[in-house]
Amino acid sequence: MLKQRFVLDTTALTDLQTREVMGYASLCEGMKAILDLIADARLHFGISCYVPYPSVYKEMYEFASRNGCDREVVAKIDTWLVKKSPDRYRVSVTSQIFHEYVAYMRERINRGMGVAEDAIWEAATECLFMENPQNKKKEYKEEVEREVIGGIIGKFRNKYRAALRYGILDSAPDIDVLILAKELDAAVIASDYGIEKWAEQLGVRFVPANVFPMMIQEYLKHLPENENEPEYENRGKGKDGPSGEIEFI
Repeated sequence: MLKQRFVLDTTALTDLQTREVMGYASLCEGMKAILDLIADARLHFGISCYVPYPSVYKEMYEFASRNGCDREVVAKIDTWLVKKSPDRYRVSVTSQIFHEYVAYMRERINRGMGVAEDAIWEAATECLFMENPQNKKKEYKEEVEREVIGGIIGKFRNKYRAALRYGILDSAPDIDVLILAKELDAAVIASDYGIEKWAEQLGVRFVPANVFPMMIQEYLKHLPENENEPEYENRGKGKDGPSGEIEFI
């Protein structure tokens, strides 16, 4: 049986939709459940799940700490995810990919600039039509900031994120996930559209985060009924006895 390899983005453990599908209310419960599935897949099928180190590993660790997860979650991350730094100097990417990415980024930046310009015009127009008693400049200023500028800035931020950030690789961990998956010929697990889009460009397999647990559960449904010990305990044993070495596949 061909051994599967996966490279996990932080969203593979933290995606809200994944928790809803699995029926867990809290982030920590969801992370534990996914990591337990990864453990079973490792022990019974030799499936290896990697995490880019230190970038994505640090993100996962900080995410668990900020959300009050106990030490068990971090222990499971350390135990069942293989930490590996991507080889950024040896993994080659064609120049066409970079050409397309630069052109794509320029288009997104221009769209973001257009959103900013629209917000400025909207704010200026609203202000012009408000009454401005000269003896109440301070109150007027506060009213403008509260009722006009604040709401427009909120809408601007949401539109700007959609116009500029959605669908792009906007962090070093995102790139590390793709490079490591390319290096290992592994599938990427994430709920990030930017990673999905550029995984396709790089010829890297992509599995949505909310599908991944169901994939592992499907594997586990087909365990032989008489299997009593994990596969890794028998790996490397021949006629001369155990080799004393466990290979991370």
